[in-house]
Amino acid sequence: MELTMIYYLVPSLIMFSCGVYGFITRKNMIAMLISLELMLNAVDINFVVFNRYLFPGEMEGMFFTLFAIAIAAAETALAIAIIINVFRAAKNINAAELTKMKH
Repeated sequence: MELTMIYYLVPSLIMFSCGVYGFITRKNMIAMLISLELMLNAVDINFVVFNRYLFPGEMEGMFFTLFAIAIAAAETALAIAIIINVFRAAKNINAAELTKMKH
């Protein structure tokens, strides 16, 4: 039994939708970062699936996904460093409260 693209794209769509919902509804910056990572992982799944089904003998989608994972790891490390510095300054990581730091 061969699995078609829809078996991979539907979970990826659900993951991306959950990430968008979490990013929009959460005020905690750590939860927003986790939602962003969920969206990036869904996109990585799409890269691999489209590469596998459109160009079965090629590896560009796989390499692009590995590059995207490396960039996401660096982005996460930088975001956590920023969140730690914000917490040190404001004693809060609520995104809605960050406007108080301007004053």
